[in-house]
Amino acid sequence: MIHYHGTPISPMKAIETMGGKNFCISYARPDDLKRCLRLAQSLMLDNGAFSAKTRGQPFDLNGFYSWIDPILAHPHWGVVPDVIDGTVKEQREMTKTWPFGKEFGIPVWHLGLPISYLLELCDSWGRVCFGSSGEYWQIGTFKWCGRMDEAFNALSKTYTRLPWVHGMRMLGQSVGPWPLSSADSTNVALHHAEGVVCAGCMAKRIDSTNPPSIWDIQPLQESLI
Repeated sequence: MIHYHGTPISPMKAIETMGGKNFCISYARPDDLKRCLRLAQSLMLDNGAFSAKTRGQPFDLNGFYSWIDPILAHPHWGVVPDVIDGTVKEQREMTKTWPFGKEFGIPVWHLGLPISYLLELCDSWGRVCFGSSGEYWQIGTFKWCGRMDEAFNALSKTYTRLPWVHGMRMLGQSVGPWPLSSADSTNVALHHAEGVVCAGCMAKRIDSTNPPSIWDIQPLQESLI
């Protein structure tokens, strides 16, 4: 599993202890971009739609594409723009705006959307981000866990080998049980200063945990079906 650590991370000396890590840079907060380009193994370039939504601001699609264009190159990748709490139709229209090759972007499936749309994205893109929003916004709840089980059950029944699944804000799930291929969180950015452990040491501890690579189909609770 690839662990992406969200930024910005301050003070500067803290992020300098994280050389060789993977970072998530949001269009909404690109403060550490140049530093992370120097330090990182790879970058996840988030579109910032979630931040715009929480701030009550419109998402700047053209601005995001202008920002990501000169940065986007392997091994870096971008989160294909999505509509927070949007319909399947709105999500499809947004993915059509992606002007780069599919190998450089991963679209978002929000857990509240139909499983059929998840499979559609996997068929078309080969990789998918899981986003927690709507009734599944709170990660780790009974309802959220049931929906994750349902999603991985569907993927396991459809594909011989699971597609690449990135868990947005899900580094806390890096021990499993869901076989995420990558995930991100701002855990280090938010909490590294609370103890005596350096940011790099905290990131190393998080990076040392990995979920299983396979999924055994789980029975669903009646209340979740």
